[in-house]
Amino acid sequence: MREQVPAALLRFAKLRGQIQPQTYVMSETAWRMFGLHLMKTVGLTYDLKTDYKFKEGDPPDANAEFDHPSTIDVISKAIDACGFKVKRIGNVNNLLEKIDSLDVDIVFNISEGISGRNRESQVPILLEIAGIPFVGADALTLGLTLDKVMAKKIFIAEKIPTPKFFEVKTQDELLNCDHCKFPLIVKPRFEGSSKGLSESSRVENIEELKKQVDYVVNTYKQPALVEEFISGQEFTVAIVGNEPPEAMPIVQIKIDGRLQLNDKFYTFARITSNRLEYICPAHINQDLKNKIYDLSLKTYRAVECRDFGRVDFRVDSEGRPYVLEINPLPSLSTEDVFMLVAKNIGISYEEMIGKILTSAIIRHNLN
Repeated sequence: MREQVPAALLRFAKLRGQIQPQTYVMSETAWRMFGLHLMKTVGLTYDLKTDYKFKEGDPPDANAEFDHPSTIDVISKAIDACGFKVKRIGNVNNLLEKIDSLDVDIVFNISEGISGRNRESQVPILLEIAGIPFVGADALTLGLTLDKVMAKKIFIAEKIPTPKFFEVKTQDELLNCDHCKFPLIVKPRFEGSSKGLSESSRVENIEELKKQVDYVVNTYKQPALVEEFISGQEFTVAIVGNEPPEAMPIVQIKIDGRLQLNDKFYTFARITSNRLEYICPAHINQDLKNKIYDLSLKTYRAVECRDFGRVDFRVDSEGRPYVLEINPLPSLSTEDVFMLVAKNIGISYEEMIGKILTSAIIRHNLN
C-alpha cells in the first residue's frame, strides 16, 4: 500500500531516510511506524529569562543562559512540525509539581536549572528517577561539563589539547605568581553563555590578574579559572547523534569584521551586538578541518555527550587547536549555530530539531 505523505510526517521521514525522495511515498510498514511517532507527546523543559527575579548583588548577566519566550515558541513549533504533540513543562520547579502526572513519552530538555554548580543536572536527575526518557546528556555529563575545571581534567586524561590552567579561590592564593605566563584569561569556574567574560577578562600583568580574580570570586560567588590565553582564531562545532555522532560543518567566529582574532575573544556583551558574526563553513584548510573534527568528536565521546552538543575551540598562530569547553546543553536559538549549520547542510531548522529528537528516540528504543 502506498499513499501520499502529509507534510509533517514527510519532514520526519526524510530525517530517518525511510522515504523515497522522488515519489514522497512510504511503505505500509513505514506508515505504521511513523504513525506511532505522530501519537507521541514530547514534554519541553526550559528556563525563561522573563521568569528570573534579579536579586541584590546579582551580576547583570545572571539570567544569560535562560531562553527568550520566542525561542521556546520556535522550538515548540519545530517539534510539532515533526509530527509530535508538544507539552510545555517549564523549569525544574514546574517539573517537580507535575512529575507524577506528566503524561509524556519523552522530554526535550533545554533547562539550565536554578542555581549552583549542579543546576544543569536538576531536570535530568528528576526525569531519571521518575523513569521518563529525555533528550540530551544525563545529569553526570551536565554537571561535569558545566564545571570547567572538572571538564579540563577529563580533557587532560584523554590527551585532548586544552589551554593550561589553574584555579584561584581567593586573591591571597596569588601571592606567588612566578609560574604565570601572560597574557591569561580569567573566567568563573562554573558558568556558561560567556557569563563573567568581558574585555577585562584578558589580563597582561599581576595587577590586572588580581583585580579580575577578585571580581569573579566576589561577583559570581565561585572560584576563578585562570587559563593561558590562546591568541589566534576561534571556532565552534555542533554535533548531533550518538552511534555514530555527526559533526556538523565548522563555524568560525568573526569579531569586528576579523577572522584572525588575535587578542579578541567571545564575550557576553558581544553575543547581542553586531560586532559578532558566525561564518559557516569556516575558511580553513583541510588539515585544520580534520584536526578540529577529530577533536570535537573525541571530546563529545570523552564526556559521554548524547543526542547533541557543541565544542568550542581556539587555534593558535601555529595552527594548533585547543578545546576550550564542550557544551552538552547548547543554545537552540534560531540566531545561534544550529540554525546556521542546518542551512549549510540543506535542511530546515525544524529538520535539525527533528534530527536531535530522533537521536534520542532511537537511543531510548521508543521507535
